[in-house]
Amino acid sequence: MEMGSSVDFTADSSNISEQRCATFPCILVLGMAGSGKSSFVQQLNSYLRQHKYKPYLINLDPAVVNVPYPVNIDIRDTVKYKSVMREYNLGPNGAIMTCLNLLCTRFDQVMDLLKNRADLCSHCIIDTPGQIEAFTWSASGSIITETLASTHPVVVAYIVDSVRAANPTTFMSNMLYACSILYRTKLPFIIVLNKADIVYPSFVTKWMKSFEDFHEALDSGKSSYMHDLTRSLSLVLDQFYENLSPVIVSSLTAEGFDEFLKETEKCLKQYFETYRPMYEKLKVVKANHNNEMMCAKKLENFSIRDGVINPQSNETVNVVEKMNLDENE
Repeated sequence: MEMGSSVDFTADSSNISEQRCATFPCILVLGMAGSGKSSFVQQLNSYLRQHKYKPYLINLDPAVVNVPYPVNIDIRDTVKYKSVMREYNLGPNGAIMTCLNLLCTRFDQVMDLLKNRADLCSHCIIDTPGQIEAFTWSASGSIITETLASTHPVVVAYIVDSVRAANPTTFMSNMLYACSILYRTKLPFIIVLNKADIVYPSFVTKWMKSFEDFHEALDSGKSSYMHDLTRSLSLVLDQFYENLSPVIVSSLTAEGFDEFLKETEKCLKQYFETYRPMYEKLKVVKANHNNEMMCAKKLENFSIRDGVINPQSNETVNVVEKMNLDENE
């Protein structure tokens, strides 16, 4: 498809269009450090705007110095990363987790802002910290993901660095992480093979379709215990690959973004048919619990040395929008 042609994001999805009218989908961008998450968000924002869509951008990385896109909600406006490091005597990763924990005490304000923009926005794109474990394996990451998925259709975009994935062992490490995130979030999942302008990752799609091809690539290197372990893991993950369709993109040239959005639409259909009923059951189970009480209880478990994180710390302020969307824009 040519870049100038229009993209029918709702093809064969009339029911989805009706269900989306009250809200907009959220694309949760995850990936290892250096995989190109922020560049992907930047290009996706530009691509959507070229096609007359209005994405809403959220940055959840408190340690980033600059973001290469016009952010609407920025965690750095709510909690100060360096101040958290000083106050709680934390290292870089611990401070990121603490900032996310503190944001959770204000996340109801984020949801209110998203609700107010339901008529103006087409997508919500959420950029996460490069230290992926700080988000995916923390209570705050689970709270944010579950809160979003209870109200909005959510799709996880897992960004893979195609250059690093050329190494079979590194590729397998990435896929193990992707598998763990898929089963932890229980949300529609897209593997995005980024940096196609540097290395076109057609070999990755072959590896995912045929473990024989993967074993052949693995055998071309030096034999080691790590290779034997990787070979065994490839057989285990072969079934995991059956439900995934990798998308090849370049965040530099915008190659493949039309295919990514088509795959996103398929995932939205899965969300409404499979995931949404599951979350509705979850909401019924938790109906007698106060949502804020649950968040506070989880956050109390995060003790910092001899003290406990204080959600009312002076390091947090109300969530604000950095820019408003003009309906007539």
